[in-house]
Amino acid sequence: MGEFFDARETRSADARDAELAGLLPAVVAAASRAPAQAARLAGIDPASVTGRGALARIPVLRKADLPAAQKAAPPFGGFVAAAPGSFGRLFLSPGPIFEGEARKPDPWHLASAFFAAGFRAGDVALNTFAYHLTPGGWMMDHGLQAIGCAVIPAGPGNTDAQLDLIEAYRPAGYTGTPDFLKILLDAAEKAGRDARSIRRALVSGAAFPPSLQAEVKARGIDAFQMYGTADLGCVAYETPARDGRVVAEQVIVEIVRPGTGDPVPDGEIGEVVVTVPDPAHPILRLALGDLSAVLPGVSACGRTNTRIVGWRGRADQTAKVKGMFVRPEQVAEIAQRHPGVGRLRLVVTRDGEQDAMTLCAEAAASDGLLDALAASLQAVTRLRGAVEVVPPGSLPNDGKVIADERPVG
Repeated sequence: MGEFFDARETRSADARDAELAGLLPAVVAAASRAPAQAARLAGIDPASVTGRGALARIPVLRKADLPAAQKAAPPFGGFVAAAPGSFGRLFLSPGPIFEGEARKPDPWHLASAFFAAGFRAGDVALNTFAYHLTPGGWMMDHGLQAIGCAVIPAGPGNTDAQLDLIEAYRPAGYTGTPDFLKILLDAAEKAGRDARSIRRALVSGAAFPPSLQAEVKARGIDAFQMYGTADLGCVAYETPARDGRVVAEQVIVEIVRPGTGDPVPDGEIGEVVVTVPDPAHPILRLALGDLSAVLPGVSACGRTNTRIVGWRGRADQTAKVKGMFVRPEQVAEIAQRHPGVGRLRLVVTRDGEQDAMTLCAEAAASDGLLDALAASLQAVTRLRGAVEVVPPGSLPNDGKVIADERPVG
């Protein structure tokens, strides 16, 4: 295998784009065979979707909208043409959201993430993600099997039994949440059990703050983070360079302005939108609700795909103001009405005992703009608010278009 699991990890950007150009038309055509996808793709010729620019014409599908759609048209909401019987496994994740697992090796494309984290053929790995109903355990299992690891399907909990397994099988690797890794290590130390065989870990599913990273490292474990979801598997993963998350070769990641499907410039925080260009089970522009940003350049580890920063919060910034819901897409609509304006940020506060909001707009000059923006704010949200024009580049680059600064409680 050498230094990389997949030769595609080090290919040129031109080679990556050429593959997409050849693959995307068939993927879009396959997606259009599902009724709900056909409605999304109305007026779009699959043959014209040959790159990221053309892909951005497809409306985003919000992950938050899937439960209602699947309830109305079970099991997949009309977004999947394949019948349930064509999948290898069928899952139910929190939401609830129904997912199918493809019948192929490493269907959730986790092998590269494990390889980058130091897992190798012949290693024994302890998998503490759940195997019941949700796909987490199986996702990791497939990735480990693709490398050639022996997997202990431990699942979560049962700490004493886990320690028995660790002492018997001496796993070199751990996968699960970082929290449960600490629980295991603490339990082993308290009980005088030997968990020192674990020397590497791929963690996901929970925050891994610097304090916990330092504690795990101090115990001799090299731990890496993976960003993924139950809908599509691995999105991006950490490498030995520790310089962001490298996007998995099997997916396309866009960062868009929250409330829209419009890509933002590299470096600007926005919502993560993912496409899986798999003709057998295409996923087109699924907006995950997470915030991140594209990092410039390529990783020092030699992998050449796009890098993103870690998780930076949630994109769903809907706020209830004076009894009315105000949504990010409404702020985006105001921006469309004023193309000369840069970033917008709606700040929600309290003025005495009443809700108040101020629309902050980046612009070089404010002549006539204050009244125009105030009129648009009222027309779109049906609420009055103040307007403040600020210099270009002065608003925080944190992905927020609605900042709710009201005190809690």
